[in-house]
Amino acid sequence: MKLYALLLLGFSTTILAFSPPVYTARSISSKVPVNINKNALHLSSDTETDSQTPPTTPSENAAPSTKEEINKTLRIPLTYNEMIQQTSQAMMDAYKQMGMSRQIVRILLPRDASSGQLGEYYEAEAETSGKMSQEQMKLVPCDESWQGGIMQLYRAASPTAKDILRQLSPTTATTGVPPKIIEDRDIDESGVDGVGLFYTLTGSDSSPSTSSANGRGGGGGGLFGPSVTLPTLSENDMCIFVQPTQEVVDTIEDLTNQSTSPSNEKSSPLIALLNPQWRNVDDALDVASKSDSPFGKLASFLGGKGSSLRRLDALGYRSTYTLEGYVCKGGNIRLIKRFDSDWIVFAENDKGDEYVRVGEMVERPKYQDVERMLEEKGVGYKYARDLGLAPKL
Repeated sequence: MKLYALLLLGFSTTILAFSPPVYTARSISSKVPVNINKNALHLSSDTETDSQTPPTTPSENAAPSTKEEINKTLRIPLTYNEMIQQTSQAMMDAYKQMGMSRQIVRILLPRDASSGQLGEYYEAEAETSGKMSQEQMKLVPCDESWQGGIMQLYRAASPTAKDILRQLSPTTATTGVPPKIIEDRDIDESGVDGVGLFYTLTGSDSSPSTSSANGRGGGGGGLFGPSVTLPTLSENDMCIFVQPTQEVVDTIEDLTNQSTSPSNEKSSPLIALLNPQWRNVDDALDVASKSDSPFGKLASFLGGKGSSLRRLDALGYRSTYTLEGYVCKGGNIRLIKRFDSDWIVFAENDKGDEYVRVGEMVERPKYQDVERMLEEKGVGYKYARDLGLAPKL
């Protein structure tokens, strides 16, 4: 009898071992689920069921479309790479979404973090090639703190312009190979005005050609100087005038007319003016030069920027990205604006590692507007915060 029971028990165990498993609802939910979201490319490591993880809707990943949404997304770049990425993204959005192939861009420039004091005889140049160097660089406004003048600014703006062109070029994204970038300093007649021309050569028909601006007094050249050569840009080529002055507007106009597609402006190559040397704000001479009266023409002759701005405006040049700054109440202030946003004002915190949003305006904020924003936010003077006489920021 015992032998019969043992045989029956062994037979039952064998049947259970080779029978297919029976899953219950609880046993299924305890397994690692596969994320069936069409946007996902990996297995989910979450232990909850798919029904508890709602699929991502397209609206959640969609880019901001309204001005209010864009204003909320704007941040001050803290590193050189962030600034290059943000600048090139704004330029490409303006080119693809709005067809803005003629752009004006103003940004901060990289500076060696160990040489920020005034009065130094020698300052090391900012190295933008290495990752460690990029993380250690400071982003500084183009102001009087650059004791080397406009040529020191040019040495910092040159690699910045090249990195922007590499980021914008379609060959970098499609092939992984950066484009060939040409630097042309012939438009700087004196050689010390800090003006340069950078452009890519990606098309088979891209080649330099003699400019018709010679003899017109713009961009150097003419009867008393070397001839200026301008590139013939293909559709995928891009060009940046670095720190242009009013004296090179003739050259800008010639290259713009030469490169504009009469049938489709969106197919025209991108031409940008990086950190023009005329100021963003107007003085008395600038205001007077914006008039077509004889007095306005005299003001333009004396250096007012009104005439140059009218010519650039007629050519279609528009501001697409601006990142600038100054000091207010002893602290660093940064202003940022895209072509599709308002002006957003940020103040540097006391640790120096972050910028706090303090306000926004449709028009460019004046110094008094920024001071009022700081007062409304309860931000005191920097020395008072350092001494503990005012709340920390």
